[in-house]
Amino acid sequence: MREFDGTVALVTGGGSGIGRATVLAFAREGAKVIIADRNVQRGEKIVSMIRDTGGTASFQRMDVSVAAEIKALVDYTIRTYGRLDFAFNNAGIEGDVKPLADQTESNFDAVIGINVKGVWLSMKYEVPRMLEQGGGAIVNSSSVAGVVGFPGIGIYAASKHAVILLTKTAALEYSALGIRINAVNPAAIDTEMIDRIADGMNMKKDDLTTFHPIGRLGRVEEVAEAVLWLCSSKASFVTGHTLIVDGGFTAR
Repeated sequence: MREFDGTVALVTGGGSGIGRATVLAFAREGAKVIIADRNVQRGEKIVSMIRDTGGTASFQRMDVSVAAEIKALVDYTIRTYGRLDFAFNNAGIEGDVKPLADQTESNFDAVIGINVKGVWLSMKYEVPRMLEQGGGAIVNSSSVAGVVGFPGIGIYAASKHAVILLTKTAALEYSALGIRINAVNPAAIDTEMIDRIADGMNMKKDDLTTFHPIGRLGRVEEVAEAVLWLCSSKASFVTGHTLIVDGGFTAR
C-alpha cells in the first residue's frame, strides 16, 4: 500500500509552484486531493492529470482571505470525501518588491490578508473537522524569509514570520488532541514567484543561486516531499516544527 491510500488531502494555492507539486505528490501516494486556487484553468488541468492516471481529485475556486469561502471549501471537502486528513495551507503572494517606506497600505493589506489571515482562517475551519474525526496533520507554508530579513520584501517576510508563530501556537493547542501542525520554510525555489522577486530586485533568477551553499535553486518537488514527510506516519513525533528546506541558505 502507498503511504496515503484512503486519505484526503487539501492544498490551498494548489494550482502552481510548490502547491501543484504537492498536489501531484499526494495523489501519487494514493490520497484523494482537493485543489483550492484562484486560477480555475490551472486547477482543472491538474484535476484532469490526476484523474487520467487513475487518481481522485476535485478543484474549488476560492480566496483564502475570505472566511466564507474557506468554510465552504472545508465543508465541500467533507461533503465530497467524508473526511479531512491532511491540509497544506500554501496559498500566498509576495506582494510588491520595494523598500518599506515605498510600500503601500493596500499592498500590506493584501499580503497580510492572504499570507497570515489566510493561514489562520484555513486552520480555523480545518481543525474542528479534524477534531471530530480524531486527528490529522496540517502543514503551513512559511519561508526562510520568516527567519531572516529580506530587503525589498519586508512585508512578505513579516507575514511568513507570523505563519511560524501561528503554527507553533496551534501545535501547542491541538497536538495533544491528535492534530500535528508544522510549517515548511523553503528558500529560493524555481517558481514563477521567484522569477517575480528576482525581477523586482533587478536580478536574474540564477543570481539567487549564490545565496545557497548547495549551488542551485530548490525544486518544487523537493519541498513537496518535505510536506508529505511532515504529514506521514514517519513524522509522528514532529509537531510545532518549522522545517527549513533551503539548500544551506540559513546555515551561514
